[in-house]
Amino acid sequence: MPSIDVCFSPELIHLFDLKGKAVVAVDILRASSTMVTAFAHGAANIIPVTQLEECRNFGQKGCMTAAERDGIKAEGFDFGNSPFSYMIPEVKGSTIAITTTNGTRAIRLSEAAEEIIIGAFLNLEAVVNHLAELQLDVLVVCAGWKGMFNLEDSLYAGAVAEQLLQRQFTSASDATLGALHLYENAKADLYQYLQASSHVQRMQRLEITKDIHFCLQHNKYDVLPVWQNDRLVNLKAETYA
Repeated sequence: MPSIDVCFSPELIHLFDLKGKAVVAVDILRASSTMVTAFAHGAANIIPVTQLEECRNFGQKGCMTAAERDGIKAEGFDFGNSPFSYMIPEVKGSTIAITTTNGTRAIRLSEAAEEIIIGAFLNLEAVVNHLAELQLDVLVVCAGWKGMFNLEDSLYAGAVAEQLLQRQFTSASDATLGALHLYENAKADLYQYLQASSHVQRMQRLEITKDIHFCLQHNKYDVLPVWQNDRLVNLKAETYA
């Protein structure tokens, strides 16, 4: 039977053998949630990069660009990291290059995996169904915050674990069990559970609490972003054609 494991920070990814595995890269607040939202509104491709200058260079090639650092939109780019920014007609059919503080790094560090899937609460069911079909060992890679553990990504890992364990996957480590127990304690009210968390407090100081509420919604979009040929595409693009 396939297994599920959890990497709580990209700084720990060197401890895992990614070969032959399906990685679910997650940055709930907000990169992966934003990417899912962009695809739901018709984006054709998303190119995650780690550096601001690299993202600017894609803009010179005709791509739309998105950049965020420390929760704030970087100057000179089309978008920041709010999912609400992508709910516009111009997104449909576009290629978007994006760089964020944590999420894009987690994606790029996972390139050795058999498959990379972008996960969020917004597309949880689509992700879990795809993993069940793949029948590969799964590693949820949490983007965390600047290399450190964060709560919201770990809760998402627990949500994935809860559903896959019900589908005959096995737990690969205590990390899986820890994430599962966190989610079981929090799932009745994720927003309230996260009130004391560092990133939620950071976003509240920036007065972007509506993004928090939005990103914690379950199964809003039937979207499945996966890594193909150095970019992300939506395997369910026909749903939003």
